[in-house]
Amino acid sequence: MKFGGLTLPRAAVLRDRDMVKGLVFNIQRFSLHDGPGIRTAVFMKGCPLRCRWCHNPEGLLPIPELEYNAAKCIGCGRCSVCPKLCHVTENGVHLFDRTECVKCFRCTDACPAGALLQAGREYTVDEVMKTVDSDRAFYENSGGGLTLSGGEPLLQPDFSKALLEAAKGRGLNTAVETSGYAPEKVIKEISPLVDVFLYDVKLTNDEDHKKYTGVGRDVILSNLRLLNGEKRQIVLRCPIIPAVNDNEDHFDAIAELANELESVVRIDLEPYHDLGVVKYAKFGREAGFTAEPPSKERMEEIREYVQQKTPKRVKIS
Repeated sequence: MKFGGLTLPRAAVLRDRDMVKGLVFNIQRFSLHDGPGIRTAVFMKGCPLRCRWCHNPEGLLPIPELEYNAAKCIGCGRCSVCPKLCHVTENGVHLFDRTECVKCFRCTDACPAGALLQAGREYTVDEVMKTVDSDRAFYENSGGGLTLSGGEPLLQPDFSKALLEAAKGRGLNTAVETSGYAPEKVIKEISPLVDVFLYDVKLTNDEDHKKYTGVGRDVILSNLRLLNGEKRQIVLRCPIIPAVNDNEDHFDAIAELANELESVVRIDLEPYHDLGVVKYAKFGREAGFTAEPPSKERMEEIREYVQQKTPKRVKIS
């Protein structure tokens, strides 16, 4: 199954919930910024977009990857178990040639310092829900629950649906953080299972959107309006990227969306940060974008500007 030029992981096309597996690169407990209350956020691998400022490069490809943190390497040479001889240690200096790596991950098992890690592994629904269930008391006291994020969780539709069904079966609040770039069929199938959509609005100019993310806005806007028509609760998540979308035309367009879509309850204006830049080297890639993060004063100006143009029912954060 393909979408956005990517082949979905094998698990994405399975139908029996007991058999469904998904590719996950992180399960974050006690998350406070991915929906209401205290939550467990499940980050899935694979994304059809290529946002130049992406700070989770480990979530882009729908396959397990080898992460190498040179700062943690102690030069012990145990990674020489590699059958392709990708790892060579000379005089305590580790040399890593990715070109022959077959991702057997034997080196990650051998590395005592945690310098070599596997980014992304398959989980069953039950495995994920065991972690989610362990914090039920926190959800009940705070109104929290399960959030699916990524990457793009809708790139693994069957796994996402199965997790949401399991969470709703337990009476948990559910949230999905998404770019909205997914087939309409997927949106319709999961919509009844989601309490709040954390919906990305990265750019509001069509040409810029394709330039900076690799895809157009038609599918994204169509799905956003579909969810609004189904009266699903929507939070617009809007990254503020210096020299890209830090301008009044963009802010006006965000406000127009909030005015048009009655289901929008909040707009999260999120300042760009460069914390993800160093991650790219760990995967043998270079960051495609760097900039000076906007100041707190600038972000407050933007929030005030957008608030003046949106209905009182919409909160700005």
